[in-house]
Amino acid sequence: MIDFEALPVSVNLCLFAACAAGVWTAGTRLTICMDEIADRKRLAKGLVGLIFLAAATELPEIVTTLNAALQENANLVLGNMYGGIALQTTILAVVDGFFVRAALTSYPRKPTNALEASLLILLLGLVLALTTFGEPLAIAHVGAGTIVLAAAYASSIYLLRTYDKNTDWLPVDLPDERTDTSPPNGWSKFPMHRLYIASGICCLAILSLGTFIVWLAEAIAIQTGLGDNFVGATLLAGSTSLPELSTTITAARLGAYTMAISNIFGSNLIMIVLLLPADIAYRPGPILAQAGPSAQFAIVAGILVTAVYVVGLLVRRKPRILRLGIDSALVLALYALCLAGLYQLR
Repeated sequence: MIDFEALPVSVNLCLFAACAAGVWTAGTRLTICMDEIADRKRLAKGLVGLIFLAAATELPEIVTTLNAALQENANLVLGNMYGGIALQTTILAVVDGFFVRAALTSYPRKPTNALEASLLILLLGLVLALTTFGEPLAIAHVGAGTIVLAAAYASSIYLLRTYDKNTDWLPVDLPDERTDTSPPNGWSKFPMHRLYIASGICCLAILSLGTFIVWLAEAIAIQTGLGDNFVGATLLAGSTSLPELSTTITAARLGAYTMAISNIFGSNLIMIVLLLPADIAYRPGPILAQAGPSAQFAIVAGILVTAVYVVGLLVRRKPRILRLGIDSALVLALYALCLAGLYQLR
């Protein structure tokens, strides 16, 4: 591993920007490939965003989480994971304000996205309860709660998969969708094997460059003297959320609005199931027992911003504030308050 702390802050910032640009490009290309594959294979784009795209964009979080757990830095693990949930949900507000014509949550034709968000709130509430009681039951050094969370995640994915196939729910008053959403640069003419290869290369780029971004963020955090909790919930979470930002924006530009929303909620669900491997890698004991006020506050923030979008997905007609749907405007306000609270608790 390169010793980035030995480099000047200005050099680290330049390297950070270069890696971020690479992650952005890879995320954009990956979304185009996934959208084209979903069209050809007749896959539900919500399911593609929930599982495949979310898993690919979570690769930097996986590296960050396991590396911090092996180093026995519970604060960084929990701050990154739960600060990242609120931050990644706020990405939907950014997309809503700059890349869609109507409120983003008005586009989905099925209630699957609302179910995803509701299940996410359920799992986050369970995590909050476990952190409150300090994981009283453990198997070896692994908390029983993280095992339950992993099982709950698997059950949630099964429910979402079957629900998306069987639901006959139909919305009314759908906004007009864009018609200029064909993949750029002739991607529709690429053979399937080339799309698979390109997807693999993009995933590899996200993993490698995303890992470098994590290391650079940690070095910058140390050089600037910011605390682990605040850095984990802001700078580090923002760094590892770059793939989600690029893929969600690209999906919205392609008119794959359900995929865009599912990508965010799917990534947040994966963050919860990552607690189990993190708990296994963290040797001192159940990792959730180390959750302090900052991590718990970040969990509450994640619940709040997700709940706002549940309401937004169910209420089809909503006023807009400037270019934002009212739900996205509320999410941005809540996230700003979350940052202020985390800064006070750092």
